[in-house]
Amino acid sequence: MGLLDYDARAATAFVAGRHLDEDGLAAWRARIRHHLPLGERAVLLDLGAGTGHWMAAFRRWYPFTVIGVEPSPAMREAAAEPLLTGDAAAIPLAANSVDAVWLSTVVHHIPDRSAAAAESRRVLRPGGRVLIRSAFAGRLERISLFRYFPEAATALDPRYPSAASIAADFGTAGFRTIALEPVPQVTAPTLGGFVEHLDRVAHTPLMLIDDAAYERGLARLRAADPAQPVVDALDLLVLRACTGPPWVA
Repeated sequence: MGLLDYDARAATAFVAGRHLDEDGLAAWRARIRHHLPLGERAVLLDLGAGTGHWMAAFRRWYPFTVIGVEPSPAMREAAAEPLLTGDAAAIPLAANSVDAVWLSTVVHHIPDRSAAAAESRRVLRPGGRVLIRSAFAGRLERISLFRYFPEAATALDPRYPSAASIAADFGTAGFRTIALEPVPQVTAPTLGGFVEHLDRVAHTPLMLIDDAAYERGLARLRAADPAQPVVDALDLLVLRACTGPPWVA
C-alpha cells in the first residue's frame, strides 16, 4: 500500500494528530452501527489498521471479534495492540472467515484495488460488508484541510480514487453498493488545537504539495479564528458481498 511509505516518524505523527476523540468518533459510531448490525460472534477485519485506533474503538463499542492487518512495520510498532502483517492484496486470513471489512483512509494507498476487492470477497462470508471511510476525488469540499491548503486538493484529486471507481472495482469482484454518504465528524474541538497538533507527515495531501504551498496554508490557518471547531465530512462507502456466481444480491 502506498502513496507514502510510513516510517517511525510518520507513525508517531499519525498517533498525535490523526486519532479522533470520542466526540469525533460519535457520528461514525452511529453510521457504522446502522450498516453493521452484527452480533457477538461476528468477526470484523480492520484492513490497513495503521496504529490500531479504529480497532480499539470497535472493541469499545461492540462485543464481536476485531482483527487488524497492517503492512507498515512502523505502524505496527506504534500500535497499542498486536496487528497481523499483511496488505489488501494478501490478507492473512482464511476464506469465509469474517463478516465485515473496515478500511479507514487507506483505499488511496492500495495500488491494485481489483486485487484488494477480490481478497476482501475471499475472506468475507456471503452477505458480508465492506465499509470504506475516505476522502474521494471530486468530493473534497467538506474537508477543512483543503480550504486552508487548496493546492493539496489540486494535487490530490487526480491521485485519489473516486467513489465510482472503487464501486466498480468491487463490483467486478462481486459486491453491490449499498450506500455512499458523508459523515460529519468533529476533527478537533478548536482550530487552534488543530494547528498546534498539525504535523505535515501525518497527512498524505500535505506531503503532495511543495513547501511554499504548505507555508501559505499554515498562514491561512493561523489567521483564522482559533476558537472555532473543526468539523469535516468524510465519506462512507458501503458495499455488500453478493452470493453467486453469477453474483446474486
